[in-house]
Amino acid sequence: MKGDGVAEENERTEEQGQREPSEEQPTQVVDDGRPPTDAEEYQWHTGQRRDHGSNDAIEFIDVKKSFGRNTILNGLNLGLPDDMISMILGPSGTGKSVCIKHMVGLLYPDEGDVLVHGESVPNMADDDLFAMRKKFGVLFQDGALFGSMNLYDNVAFPLRQHTDKGEDEIAEICNRRLKEVGLGGAGDKMPNELSGGMRKRAGFARALVLDPQIVLFDEPDSGLDPVRTALLCELIKEIHDENGGCYVVITHDIMSARRVAEYIAIL
Repeated sequence: MKGDGVAEENERTEEQGQREPSEEQPTQVVDDGRPPTDAEEYQWHTGQRRDHGSNDAIEFIDVKKSFGRNTILNGLNLGLPDDMISMILGPSGTGKSVCIKHMVGLLYPDEGDVLVHGESVPNMADDDLFAMRKKFGVLFQDGALFGSMNLYDNVAFPLRQHTDKGEDEIAEICNRRLKEVGLGGAGDKMPNELSGGMRKRAGFARALVLDPQIVLFDEPDSGLDPVRTALLCELIKEIHDENGGCYVVITHDIMSARRVAEYIAIL
């Protein structure tokens, strides 16, 4: 009996040894069973750019960006057209938010260049970079409202910080933008009194008060139910029809892309 038990144990060990190599095989292989080289992995990335009938407001030219050993962008070539709603699609971790940070100069590429209206962002002096950032409005994932300020003061903050406008003019601009996003009577509310969708719309109003030429939306549908997501998408379309400019929406939601996008880039 003891010998039989040893034999069974040896058989189980041999079976485990036979299974282990199959678990270590790479998930992606080429026809001969070896892992793909860089050239093979990107063989379908032709670099072809389709004419969208407009000038590019933002261009990525052979952009590479790594964090340690983790390569996020590997030779990205991308043009985002002016006066259109563009969407950058891709699963989490593909570098969508990293693209936004490159656009506004919060990150610089390891290689390549990023152009905004034909000007190189990495080569800008600090004063020029600060002036360029005023072209942008940004809607962050959670709205990024100041918790100690009411809704009106949150929307007025960029005007008070970056312009010399009087309070009467600021009030006219803020009330107009709040009304556009459906929050005309909510200026006295604090952020903790607002729903998730209302905070998104308040962040949208704040992104618009400086009349930006480019508006960036970092996953505006995150944390919203399908109904609120659809309403926000319709709002983005309506405001763009009224104001024009380059709108760039970062998302991984295909339905949002179908509702809003006029131009789609996939990472």
